[in-house]
Amino acid sequence: MTFDPIRHDFERGLKNRREILGDAWVDRSFDRANNFNAEFQELITRFAWKEIWGRPGLDKKTRRAMVLAITMALGRWEEFELHVRAGLQGGAPDTRLTPDELKEILIQTAIYAGVPAANTGFSHAQAILKEIGEEIGYALTPTNPGDTCHPGYGHERVTKSKPALHYSVRPARNNHTQQKQTIVLSHALGCDLTMWDRLATTLSADFNVVSYDHRGHGSSDAPAGLYSMVDLAEDAARLVEELDCGPVIWIGLSMGGMVGQELAIRRPELISALVIANSTSAYPDNVREVWQQRIATVQAQGIEVIADAVMERYFHEQFRRERPATVATFRRRLITTDAEGYVGCCNAVGTVDTTNRLDQINVPTLVIAGELDQGAPISMSETIANAVPGAKLVILKDASHLAVAEQPQAFTDAVQAFLAR
Repeated sequence: MTFDPIRHDFERGLKNRREILGDAWVDRSFDRANNFNAEFQELITRFAWKEIWGRPGLDKKTRRAMVLAITMALGRWEEFELHVRAGLQGGAPDTRLTPDELKEILIQTAIYAGVPAANTGFSHAQAILKEIGEEIGYALTPTNPGDTCHPGYGHERVTKSKPALHYSVRPARNNHTQQKQTIVLSHALGCDLTMWDRLATTLSADFNVVSYDHRGHGSSDAPAGLYSMVDLAEDAARLVEELDCGPVIWIGLSMGGMVGQELAIRRPELISALVIANSTSAYPDNVREVWQQRIATVQAQGIEVIADAVMERYFHEQFRRERPATVATFRRRLITTDAEGYVGCCNAVGTVDTTNRLDQINVPTLVIAGELDQGAPISMSETIANAVPGAKLVILKDASHLAVAEQPQAFTDAVQAFLAR
């Protein structure tokens, strides 16, 4: 039997070490090796870099994050700096960390390992970013802490114009120096802007994302009286104009999709693309009468009496059975909605009528329908898709009326595919 002179455990470890730390650092480390520390270098190359970094159970970026968190928690600052540099510069590009990812690691470690450790970690990391920022395309710029926001929820504000609309703005997280297009997310009846949290956070990687509470909902004003879809579209136009962010990509679900239709027809200069989900352009007379009955019921007895019936239309039976906590959250939002505002919006929804004007929409349009949607059956989405020039229809499997909540990934995939076009 021939003896193989190649030490595969060492060579595999060395390969991983070079991939993560970069050739330059490893070469410098080996050049400094001597009779005192060479055995230690051999040990960590075999053990840490082959046995641990060679395991397939976690991707390399996750392992980078773990090492940074642990070295920061233990105050091993020399090792921390090594892995910050390596994470930003070293190894294969798909294993590197962005400065924003590094920031998230430091912030999360602050909660679990303490603020003093994070203070020191930020100090060390910033010193490295000042040194290598130009090389990796990142510049440290003065920023007022009071002007920052949680990237998952954005800046929350209200419009100066009345009725005041509560809204949030999530600035695009990537390519901060470039002008970004704005997406506006418009929610369903009886919900609020939090309905969009998951999708908004995903889309705000590359777009500025605005979500808002319709009049009569959430923290927006609830003026007295019955509203029309024109009223809601004028609210939307006010919001876009006040934020000076148009033309926008409008994504609306149910009532939000109705508002998007009316806005695209009345104020085409404010819309560059349109997503209409789980919505309709009109109801038949018998359904219009059902909406008037709902208004009368809420006016006489409050929202609580209709809550269970609404949840049955918003979510299909299996979802209600498997995800009762999610359904309970939406039910709680519904019954705490201002009753007068809810009634006002019920009138706007029940009297929606854009069918004969849909051919006036001249922007790229995606129509999303839920396979199991009783509130806005597929036929209603087909009517819209057939009437809007060039519109595309996507039907989501196992989705009822609040498709973005029932099938969030499928909904996101459909929207992102549309945006990519």
